[in-house]
Amino acid sequence: MTVELRSVSGVEMRKRQQAHIEGPPQASGQPRPNTCCLCWCGCCKCLWTEDRRMDSIEATEEQNPSLEELVSWARSFEMMMRSSEGRELFSEFLRSEYSEENLLFWLACEDLKKETNPTAVEEKARIIYEDYVSILSPKEVSLDSRVREGINQTLAEPSNLMYEEAQLQIYTLMHRDSFPRFLNSSVYRDLLDGRRRSCLDT
Repeated sequence: MTVELRSVSGVEMRKRQQAHIEGPPQASGQPRPNTCCLCWCGCCKCLWTEDRRMDSIEATEEQNPSLEELVSWARSFEMMMRSSEGRELFSEFLRSEYSEENLLFWLACEDLKKETNPTAVEEKARIIYEDYVSILSPKEVSLDSRVREGINQTLAEPSNLMYEEAQLQIYTLMHRDSFPRFLNSSVYRDLLDGRRRSCLDT
């Protein structure tokens, strides 16, 4: 099944993904999808593809998190991940460490978990495999052999929860490995110091 995925479905899925990333032009006045939240409970529509991620980055630049929000992120990784501004700042840090694929994989899994259409589930599951699980992908995430084998066994009949264990593993990796460095990075510290100076000036 894995060989078929790479040799037959891979090219097709890659074309579909590229078309989805580029997307049709946004019609004037047409409402954009709800990308305001990415919560662990999956209560709303979350970001997935890179074009929507970039849209969110542009919106975040205008929102400017408050000092209270910035301080709250240092206390809780989950709280930061629930914040659109927090996720985008964390994404910027991950890009500097060449590990942004971890967050992108997590986002893709969140999107897949909310999908109910069987055809869409199969397509998204295959795209996730091609982009983040396949050893041929430059964006392959680090999964242990047991989790990887479990994914391979479900490829014949993909489901919207097939990456749940892998998603949790990557979430834990980001929490334990990347998040402490993020809190000590210039990406976070400079913004935090800037907010503190702004509060003192006012």
